[in-house]
Amino acid sequence: MASSHFLCGQHLYSSSHGRTKISSFKKGGLFQSSSCRPNGSFSFDKKTQYQRTQLVKSMAADSKTGKKQVEIVYDPDEKMNSLADEVDKNAGLSRLSLFSPCKINVFLRITSKREDGFHDLASLFHVISLGDKIKFSLAPSKSKDRLSTNVPGVPLDDSNLIIKALNLYRKKTGSDKFFWIHLDKKVPTGAGLGGGSSNAATALWAANQFSGGLASEKELQEWSGEIGSDVPFFFSRGAAYCTGRGEVVEDVTLPIGFDVPMVLIKPPEACSTAEVYRRFRLDQTSNIDPQTLLEKISLNGISPDVCVNDLEPPAFEVLPSLKRLKQRIIAAGRGEYDAVFMSGSGSTIVGIGSPDPPQFVYDDEDYKDVFLSEASFITRAENEWYTEPFSTNNASAPSGLSYATE
Repeated sequence: MASSHFLCGQHLYSSSHGRTKISSFKKGGLFQSSSCRPNGSFSFDKKTQYQRTQLVKSMAADSKTGKKQVEIVYDPDEKMNSLADEVDKNAGLSRLSLFSPCKINVFLRITSKREDGFHDLASLFHVISLGDKIKFSLAPSKSKDRLSTNVPGVPLDDSNLIIKALNLYRKKTGSDKFFWIHLDKKVPTGAGLGGGSSNAATALWAANQFSGGLASEKELQEWSGEIGSDVPFFFSRGAAYCTGRGEVVEDVTLPIGFDVPMVLIKPPEACSTAEVYRRFRLDQTSNIDPQTLLEKISLNGISPDVCVNDLEPPAFEVLPSLKRLKQRIIAAGRGEYDAVFMSGSGSTIVGIGSPDPPQFVYDDEDYKDVFLSEASFITRAENEWYTEPFSTNNASAPSGLSYATE
């Protein structure tokens, strides 16, 4: 008669003459218990520290000669992973947490005023590592989204750009999914950093994931222009030359390293974009061709002469203290920064080249309520959303600084 032995996990299964015996290894064996999570993936009990057997061997031997007839090698990991993949595939997505990064304008040229009252711009946008976190869960309701946040002053109704984005997605695709959303807000608004626009883009991306990718990235980018001019940029790879009102997005590759540090300094006062544009004068703008700025950055990186922002003069009229802040940062930096400039329509001043603010920001009573954050440049891969670098997003804000949507 042939006999066989199966070594599997903690138990030895011995079969001879049609009978099966099961014996357990004592403490110190190779077994780890496993469990199946609700989402279909498997986990092993962390309380047991022993290494799990990788292979199961089945051997049949002739009882008279003792010669091995058959040997089958079986990997339980492969079988377990296949089962988990099959369960995950059929389970569907029920919750998702995404990073929602902001942006800076490395340069911003305003080239003309349009007949519709808007302005044409030409700007180099770049995503940075400061951002919010947004958690999405499928709602049992089929009629309403529910939004919560960690800061006061953020509207939680349909005026919020996150809700606008979810409504737009349902309108475009016919999806019937509604969500519970929690916004962990770190990006100040009225800052020229596009935090609200990023939230909207992130919500569109999330809705598409829950629906199994009904829309392409290109479609999401095109639709997002209906929410705001800056929203389409976030569907770029993270660095883009933007024209029109900002909605015409061209991905670019730059020699700017992801290890180039920067510091963001924002006073508690916000800049009203509408008020900045009301004070804007075309005859006060730079005459340099934006394509020339882009070429210089592509060849030599960031320097003071390429970080041109045509909205600085009107923004400094709206907030004269902002002009003084920029001047003091340049003077106190003593060459520590590669460039110092305002992002967007303000009121954030960016210092490229160092993550540290000047000492006066800490010492001067006038700046006790400024928002400070170090940051770095980031991008994303195609078909993946942005991820937060572990070593960044070190932001600080006084307890009295409030946030609102952009």
